[in-house]
Amino acid sequence: MALTKKEIIENISDKIDLTKKEGMDVIDSLFEIIKDELAKGNPVMISGFGKWVVKAKKERRGRNPQTGKDLTIDARKVITFKSSTVLRKTVND
Repeated sequence: MALTKKEIIENISDKIDLTKKEGMDVIDSLFEIIKDELAKGNPVMISGFGKWVVKAKKERRGRNPQTGKDLTIDARKVITFKSSTVLRKTVND
């Protein structure tokens, strides 16, 4: 089962002795900072955890798998994440 935002807030609140409201404010602020930086096109790197990068994808040809009809997939931005070697080592140990 996935770790939820609520569970992250509870863990933060317990570990650093904050109220649930204060923990929620910390997590919400962190997520807002990350979203704002990515929206500006800036990479976000958390040392020992990983790096998020916004990449541009070009317009391309595609095909609807249900109908087989050709279509054009619009250009868009995607977010990629690359884990740090520290995180990979922790996961694999």
